[in-house]
Amino acid sequence: FSSSLTMARRYDSSTTTFSPEGRLHQVEYAIEAINNAGTCVGILGNDGIVMASERRITSGLLAPAKTSEKTYKLCPHAACNVAGLTADANILIDQARLRAGRYHYQYQEPIPVEQLVEHVCNYKQSYTQYGGLRPFGVAFLFAGYDENHGFQLYQSDPSGNYSGWKATVIGANNQAGKSLLKSEYGSSSSSEMTDEEETSPDVAGALRLAVKVLNKTMDGTAAAAEKMELFTMKLDESGDVVHHILTQKEAQAVIDEVEAETASAGDS
Repeated sequence: FSSSLTMARRYDSSTTTFSPEGRLHQVEYAIEAINNAGTCVGILGNDGIVMASERRITSGLLAPAKTSEKTYKLCPHAACNVAGLTADANILIDQARLRAGRYHYQYQEPIPVEQLVEHVCNYKQSYTQYGGLRPFGVAFLFAGYDENHGFQLYQSDPSGNYSGWKATVIGANNQAGKSLLKSEYGSSSSSEMTDEEETSPDVAGALRLAVKVLNKTMDGTAAAAEKMELFTMKLDESGDVVHHILTQKEAQAVIDEVEAETASAGDS
């Protein structure tokens, strides 16, 4: 045991050196750090995207944030949720905004969502390959819309990997959240759906499901509007993308709906 521990320690100080088992320990440690961050949930609906995140209030003396610390608008048709080190996330968010702006300037059209995600992930990956750098200690949920592929939801981690999802959870207790999504996502209780859309709830159903997931992942904490942030992305009548962070009153209304639904299910 001691020899294997010594072997691991020989390689875990470098992001650029593989261990004999073929692992990059510092990258794995960065991914593990995300599992202790505030939970974020992303759900793809048939008429939009919902992202929900846990707000961790560290002190009652802190002045309220003037803008969201969990949800960031990248460009008119894309936004992201952050789990991990916010300071690290700010660097990557600036990179994403810069890339989106340059693409629009060059081609006079919005950047495809996956291309924007890939650019950020390539930047993250470079920090795992060059000496003297450490990986970004942050994972993202990216939500976006483009004309070719409609609404899209992506997840990325500190290694630079990214993947598309219908619904996913990052941060603390993400496995418990994912198991709930597997059983609940696409069930008929979320909304009235046609056969073509049987796997996708509408935004209202996705909001309720996101609150259920946060209730499950937040350790023994009673659901409250000030402890979670709910975000929706939809199209308006003119086809423009609308970003909306729910007010505490709107969020509380969703929480009340979920509690009423849970109570009625328990009675039956």
